[in-house]
Amino acid sequence: MDAEDLEKLLERVQRRKITITQALQRLRHLPFEDLGYAKVDHHRALRQGFPEVIMGQGKQAKDIAGIVRVLQRRKSNVLITRLDDGKIEQLKRYRIGVKLHPVARAATWSAKPIRATGKGTILVVSAGTSDIPVAEEAVVTATMMGNRVERLFDVGVAGIHRLLGNRAKLDAASVLIVVAGMEGALPSVVAGLVAKPVIAVPTSVGYGASFHGLSALLGMLNSCAAGVTVVNIDNGFGAAAAASRICTR
Repeated sequence: MDAEDLEKLLERVQRRKITITQALQRLRHLPFEDLGYAKVDHHRALRQGFPEVIMGQGKQAKDIAGIVRVLQRRKSNVLITRLDDGKIEQLKRYRIGVKLHPVARAATWSAKPIRATGKGTILVVSAGTSDIPVAEEAVVTATMMGNRVERLFDVGVAGIHRLLGNRAKLDAASVLIVVAGMEGALPSVVAGLVAKPVIAVPTSVGYGASFHGLSALLGMLNSCAAGVTVVNIDNGFGAAAAASRICTR
């Protein structure tokens, strides 16, 4: 239940369309619902503007399906992240009606059409095609959170002309999420070109001395360009959540 749903419920009580007892029944599980293996937070949409997100990593497919069904009964939008190929195939057998996003390793379900309420556009930029899964996680997340999202992929510093050929797109964005592995140089370059918030996402893409994304993370933290904010390695979801909060203020 989000703020809009709660307002409608209270208006129905005020107009005597439903009784107080019926309204209380709707609100009975509002704080959270204990499933034994998970405590589903139904209050998060009211507190934070977006329902609880299911992290698929480490969970069994049957438990994910159980949480999804609870959220669906409450008419909450559903976002599942960190689904590997095997778990995606398992989820198909549970017939829970989710839309699968294999590249983003995510799945979604919407109780109602997603309205773009964020101000402006979030531009998701990736250095290389190997960074696209993390970038797509950011795209799916930001879209589910009610934002207009555009992509600019494979514009890394190995061919900087590809980035500079898209200056108009960079300038038009309200917030930029820049995803890069290897040495993680791209966010510094982008932040030096725009006067917008830049959220950097290091990825675990790279050869041995990249240390599974640690080199990119440290490079981004040490950016000489002003205004770069850095999230954790491969955390496209966290970057999108931060960008969404900026756009919806």
